[in-house]
Amino acid sequence: MHVSRPRPGAKPTARPVSRWAGRIAALRTTAVEDVDAAMARDPAARSRLETFLTSPGLHAIWSHRLAHRLWERPAYKLPARILSNVTRTLTGVEIHPGATIGRRFFIDHGMGVVIGETAMVGDDVMLYHDVTLGGRSLAKVKRHPSVGNRVTIGSGARVLGDVTLGDDSQVGANSVVTKDIPAGAVAVGIPAQIREPVPGLTPEELLDESPAIWI
Repeated sequence: MHVSRPRPGAKPTARPVSRWAGRIAALRTTAVEDVDAAMARDPAARSRLETFLTSPGLHAIWSHRLAHRLWERPAYKLPARILSNVTRTLTGVEIHPGATIGRRFFIDHGMGVVIGETAMVGDDVMLYHDVTLGGRSLAKVKRHPSVGNRVTIGSGARVLGDVTLGDDSQVGANSVVTKDIPAGAVAVGIPAQIREPVPGLTPEELLDESPAIWI
C-alpha cells in the first residue's frame, strides 16, 4: 500500500478554521466580558454561574446582540423585532434591535429599561432599572441619545433626544436630561443641572456627597 509523504521542505497545509467556530469563540469572549462586568458592578453577585443564570440585564443584552445582528440584514428585520419583543416579555428590558450597544454593558435589576432604535451606547456603560434612552422626535432621523464610554445612569432617569453624554459622565436617579452632558460631569434633577464632581472622591464617597447620583 502506497502512503504519500510530504515532500522535504514543504510547508504543512493549515486546516481551514470554520467561520462558525470563529463566531462562537467571539460570542464566548463577549459573554465572559459581560459576566465579569456584572460581577464587578453588582455587590449582590456571588458567583459567575449564578450571575450567568439569573441576571435579566445580561440576558437582555445577549438577546439584543443577536437581534442587532439580524436587524443589520434587511430580510431579517421582522425576526429581530420578534426576538426583542420576546426578550422584553421575559426580562422587562426593551432594547430596539437597531440600537448600537458597546462592550461590557450592564443593566442592574433590568426592569423597565427602554433603549430606542437610534441610541448609541459606548463601552463599560452601566444602567440601573427604569432608565429610558428615548426620543423627542417622530421623524425617522437620529433621535435617541449617544452615550459615551464608562457612563453611569441612575434608576428612573430619562435621557431624551439626540443628546450626547460624554465619557465618564453620570446621570442621577430620576433626572431628566434633554441637553448634552460634558465628559466627566454629573447631571442631577428635573431638568438635569450639570455639576462638576468633587475631585478625588471614590464612587462610594461620591454617593455620600450626592445621594441622588445612582440609586
